[in-house]
Amino acid sequence: MGQRVLVVDDDPTVSDVVRRYLEREGFTVALAGDGRQALDSYDAERPDLVVLDLMLPGIDGLEVCRRLRAQDRTLPVIMLTALGEESDRVLGLELGADDYVTKPFSPRELVLRVQSVLRRAIPAPVEETLVDGELRVDEARRTATLRGEALALTVREFDLLVFLMRNPGRVLRRAELLQQVWGWTFGDQSTVTVHMRRLREKVEDDPAEPRRILTVWGVGYRYEYA
Repeated sequence: MGQRVLVVDDDPTVSDVVRRYLEREGFTVALAGDGRQALDSYDAERPDLVVLDLMLPGIDGLEVCRRLRAQDRTLPVIMLTALGEESDRVLGLELGADDYVTKPFSPRELVLRVQSVLRRAIPAPVEETLVDGELRVDEARRTATLRGEALALTVREFDLLVFLMRNPGRVLRRAELLQQVWGWTFGDQSTVTVHMRRLREKVEDDPAEPRRILTVWGVGYRYEYA
């Protein structure tokens, strides 16, 4: 049986097309047409990834994302958003969504995004632990701790932190981070900004005065070891 994907969309045509493309690539697919069905299906199926439309009847996609994150901080979530929903898209990323695809979209592009996120969610065959003072990142187990306390990082946040720590002192442009961490050769660079802000909230003592993840204004970011 392939990895399990839960597709949540109230448009049955969209859901059916996405299901067929995913099944063609070996995924096992469950469908939900509204927010309540999505939460019930998650409890029943325990999917490896959720494709989640933001505009849902009943419980909307943002609230579904919030509830899913409360149950499983590592569950990969890809949002489906309309072109004019930039504020909701940013809020979804703030809630911990790992990626998004804008409607109308190519089903093949969505499949590639699903494969990319799931590939990054699987622990890499490495034995290295990155250490920055009281911040420790175990790449093999995909865990991070600060002062001995586990950090609740999403898939993208973990990958972003590892990439930053592996490239200390370098000024990293948002476009480079999109390519290296998200696997995008183009896309909305505000995604990087949102994830960086969330990451700072988790690894910095004072996110307003960061000591590790520094902004290089007009360019990007730089990581400095303590």
